[in-house]
Amino acid sequence: MNKINDNKLLFAFILFKAMQKDNLSYIYRGRFTQDITDHILFLAEDNLEKEEQSSKIKKRVYSIMVECLQNVTRHQNDNYDNSLENLGLFVIQKKDEKYYITTGNLVEKSNIINISNLIEKINSLEKEELKNYYKEVLDAGSISNKGGAGLGLIDMARKSGNKLSYTFKEISDDFSYFYLHTIPTLDNTIDVSDISSDDSLNNIIDIHKIINDENILIIFNGFFNQESFINLLGTLDGQDNISAIEKKETFFVAVDLLQYIVKLSEERCNDSENTPGIIIINEKENQYFITFGNFICSGNIDRVKKKLECANNLTNEELVDNNVFGKNDKLGNAIMDLRKKSEKQIDYYFFKVDDDNYFFLIQTVVLIS
Repeated sequence: MNKINDNKLLFAFILFKAMQKDNLSYIYRGRFTQDITDHILFLAEDNLEKEEQSSKIKKRVYSIMVECLQNVTRHQNDNYDNSLENLGLFVIQKKDEKYYITTGNLVEKSNIINISNLIEKINSLEKEELKNYYKEVLDAGSISNKGGAGLGLIDMARKSGNKLSYTFKEISDDFSYFYLHTIPTLDNTIDVSDISSDDSLNNIIDIHKIINDENILIIFNGFFNQESFINLLGTLDGQDNISAIEKKETFFVAVDLLQYIVKLSEERCNDSENTPGIIIINEKENQYFITFGNFICSGNIDRVKKKLECANNLTNEELVDNNVFGKNDKLGNAIMDLRKKSEKQIDYYFFKVDDDNYFFLIQTVVLIS
């Protein structure tokens, strides 16, 4: 039933389960620029639209995301090396009718005490006190070389209406990784004062370790459409550690994968508009791995598997002029196009959800030139 090449898809399945556990919808890891944050905001806004949230809730969540992204962009470390730990992190999740926004970035250990003291002071203030403190800091005009004197943190607390959660993880003798967790108040009828975000934050830290180990750039767990995929690729395009040629190659394969997933949506038992899937893009061992996951009916698995096996059994030379599925077989031709584009066998995995549904993971590889 399953085909796993050297267990390359196991980490994707582990991530899918972990993200489902805490309803994580989007994770970006890398450098932050204005273009990248714009793409991230579009994806988040698109998901809010599909969840049919009220305009008030959407505006509040969006406003806090903007502040969080500006804060991590402003404070990303430009002087550290290009190690995995130096890349920034942005995560958004929805759980129990609440949104959680998490950012991460490298900080010098010498700044930990100041950051901790500032957050503790912010958390000790009531709403009106926080407003006055914001004005006090703003009027003082103390601007650091990173563009602020804690105004971003103060504004996040003001806009969220809740305490800020945070932790530091030691990276080296001189640096630590700073995780910041924000919970926007969405409805005055929901009491969030007793909510402990420790478990949620710890789960994100665990996932971040997998992300670093697998060198993952993007994870999107949500609803797919053409626009959302373009914005996902936009965040990849903003990675300054990927050459233009490599980006172009990745884009081509990713577009083929998107077309395949769209065609595969007809195989789902559930309404494809209401069934989220997952996209993972990572780089490892001089290769890009692009992974998609969707739900599929158990009754359609054999047909899909036969087409995948047929394509995988062809050599690269046989792929050139091969038309085994016929021009009207959209599903088969999408698989063939993917095989031709990547010139690698397609890895796939069917995970049983229940008697009627499976979760289908499919992965292709792009060699880095």
